[in-house]
Amino acid sequence: MSPFVVGVTGGIGSGKTAATDHFAKLGICIVDADLAARVIMQPGAQALTAVAARFGEDILQPDGELDRAELRRIVFADPEQRRWLEQLTHPLIAAEIMAQIEAAQSSYVILASPLLLETSQLQLCNKIVVVDVPEEVQLQRAMARDGNDEVQIRRIMAAQMSRQERLAQADEVLDNSGSLAQLQAAVEQLHQRLLEQASDS
Repeated sequence: MSPFVVGVTGGIGSGKTAATDHFAKLGICIVDADLAARVIMQPGAQALTAVAARFGEDILQPDGELDRAELRRIVFADPEQRRWLEQLTHPLIAAEIMAQIEAAQSSYVILASPLLLETSQLQLCNKIVVVDVPEEVQLQRAMARDGNDEVQIRRIMAAQMSRQERLAQADEVLDNSGSLAQLQAAVEQLHQRLLEQASDS
């Protein structure tokens, strides 16, 4: 039987990780698309070899790991490069995600992904949860967390689906404009509903 999959997404700085960390504390298996993306880009993996061939050895750190900040800078400044990277990585990420979902051992599984609604990952999900904050809050939190400047964060936000489009596709919305304690309380309420839905499916 296929697991009941709950997709969790939200724009940069919205607090997806804070939400999914709390689901994990409640015993739910989290499949993280960003971590899957790291798995396929490990030194020696074919995807990393292809990236280094295209962008040059400067894209690698001295230890052979990918320089993610440099790659992000290149692809968010050039849509053509971003498309090339997505065509290379999306099928590999999807295969890694599927393997992790199939191996999950909890009442339902969370697929956490910033690009959930923009990719075929959407088709894996029984439910969509959007972690939402106003765009100004997104900007402030992302700048504080990543140390990126406002221009870079706005560029990433512009490349992502708009807040309105995300909310239009949500089955459930977790409002994260308040405190961490408020978010965690909302997660616990949602967890109870998801347990019921998963057992009915």
